[in-house]
Amino acid sequence: MITSLKNDRIKQVRALMTNRRRRNQEKAFFIEGVHAVTAAYEAQWTVRWLLYCPETVRTEWAQEIVARTPAESRLEVNAYVHEELSDRASPSELMAVVEQEADDLARISLTSELLLLLLDRPASPGNLGSVIRSADAFAAHGVLITGHAADIYDPKAVRASMGSLFALPVIRVQRHEVLEAWLAQVREILGSLQVVGTSSHADSPVYAHDLTGPTVVAIGNEARGISRYLEELCDAFVTIPMSPEIATSLNASVAASILLYEARRQRA
Repeated sequence: MITSLKNDRIKQVRALMTNRRRRNQEKAFFIEGVHAVTAAYEAQWTVRWLLYCPETVRTEWAQEIVARTPAESRLEVNAYVHEELSDRASPSELMAVVEQEADDLARISLTSELLLLLLDRPASPGNLGSVIRSADAFAAHGVLITGHAADIYDPKAVRASMGSLFALPVIRVQRHEVLEAWLAQVREILGSLQVVGTSSHADSPVYAHDLTGPTVVAIGNEARGISRYLEELCDAFVTIPMSPEIATSLNASVAASILLYEARRQRA
């Protein structure tokens, strides 16, 4: 049993919790709680270490997860270490270090009903996690992240996604030419593909635009909107009608949810 925060593996876990560079180097990240742990196991992501305190493993759910985890991947810790690792007021029964999935666009299944969400430079980990959760709720086939963005494996993003991070491909596309080539390939395979962006200056309200074909919904940065590069990729722009007396813009996660909902409403 591990009883000290100075243990090498515990120091590594804490680094993954706080340091983006270490997460990228190790290709791993930290998760905690029922939603995240259950989703990681159900989606069969590779769990490098399962961390738990035997004294606090009380539910059948936690006992089952521990039992199905190979002995070499279990890290038993005492109550002190367990509490110090948690970033919650009441620590969860189980925590884990999970290996990242590859940023491979081939993970996205191409279908005639393709619906993707493209996020341009999202800055807030919490918003990013919420958007991923919405994409999962509205049955999007994947989420693409472009530009200098918040880390999808940041603990705040993972927590806000409520397990949805593990349910659909969430892929970081760092190079513009890779994104452009892939979009061209998808158009060739499916016969059509539209990239639809949001703009307060657009003439067409979202409900008047046809979103039933293969579609990529593009949402810009929370503060600066869609970049000029992404504007050039868009085939059309839509606006979300709002009362100008109340607000002039929406939170990025809210805007994404509205567009994804409208796409699913039309397709239904």
